[in-house]
Amino acid sequence: MKTSAAFRTVAAGAAAALIFSQTAAIALDKVGDGEGEVSIVAWPGYIERGETDKAYDWVTGFEKDTGCKVNVKTAATSDEMVTLMNAGGFDLVTASGDASLRLVAGKKVQPIDTALIPSWSSVDDRLKDAPWHTVDGKHYGVPFQWGPNVLMYNTDVFKEAPKSWSVVFEPQDLPDGKPNKGRVQAYDGPIYIADAALYLASKKPDLGIKDPYALNETQYAAVLDLLKGQRALVSKYWHDAAVQVDDFKTEGVVASSSWPFQVNTLVADKRKIASTIPDEGATGWADTTMLATDAKHPNCAYKWLEHSISPKVQGDLAAWFGSVPSAPAACKGNELLGAEGCATNGFDNFDKIKFWRTPTAKCADGTCVPYSKWVSDYIAVMGK
Repeated sequence: MKTSAAFRTVAAGAAAALIFSQTAAIALDKVGDGEGEVSIVAWPGYIERGETDKAYDWVTGFEKDTGCKVNVKTAATSDEMVTLMNAGGFDLVTASGDASLRLVAGKKVQPIDTALIPSWSSVDDRLKDAPWHTVDGKHYGVPFQWGPNVLMYNTDVFKEAPKSWSVVFEPQDLPDGKPNKGRVQAYDGPIYIADAALYLASKKPDLGIKDPYALNETQYAAVLDLLKGQRALVSKYWHDAAVQVDDFKTEGVVASSSWPFQVNTLVADKRKIASTIPDEGATGWADTTMLATDAKHPNCAYKWLEHSISPKVQGDLAAWFGSVPSAPAACKGNELLGAEGCATNGFDNFDKIKFWRTPTAKCADGTCVPYSKWVSDYIAVMGK
């Protein structure tokens, strides 16, 4: 599906979806025998069964132990995840913070019973009650992984790590003496407006931007102007991780917002690529595995929720994706992740990241621009 179609679907229902209400769902009182399968909507690279690299497989053993066959549908953006969950037919979704509350509000996911997840106590205390999956004291999912949106760059062009996001937002000559026009990318999703807001919060402090997800009309207008100017620089708006990897290999792209997953993939391929978090900081994602309201395989789903936070799975996934485990125990003794893997992936940078969150009209400082407007305006910026 095209991302722009997903945006339009979200835009149509966004206003209603931001009115929170309790999900009416039949909850389990215990986890019984599995139903034979579980269907999951997930980010690319999140559910691996060793097909890409035999060392990375946290599905095969689960299927043998539980009898629950794992079916995966990958989604390239949060809006696509929301669209898929709205359509139904899935048991679980690995939702980021810009999708999770919309799913709660839209009654597409149900509260989980943490008593049915024996390893819940092992979850990072910084994530247990996070506002992107906790509503009215109820948990709507199990924290999975988290990490920053990094600035990925070509080390032939940048001999030193760029110190500012300006290399993708402002017209300029890069260190190789060539303009950045046509050689940079931006994310194909309205939540990217927050990246521009974070950059302007530092560049233009007089705007008074404190929270990149809570912008008043004046702040929002300034951010939108920056993005309209960026349009002339951007060669492509990316949302598919695999396509972005190819773009850095063959299309002359030298700098872009990205995920550690693409960085790791390119480095493993011996490409001259590195990443950094510039001085302005970074947005980021803290993903939660959420249970569908109409899940047809709730027992298998709960078995997966427990499996998903085991130290082995958490450590292997963090090594594969370049993310940070939601279970700190995974940081010790994991062969693939290594002794310093969690530190390298940013375990201590939690407080520096502005995690994705769905913007709402009601905010701490009064009235802010809601996500529905972010969606329609960003479509216009991209020209879709």
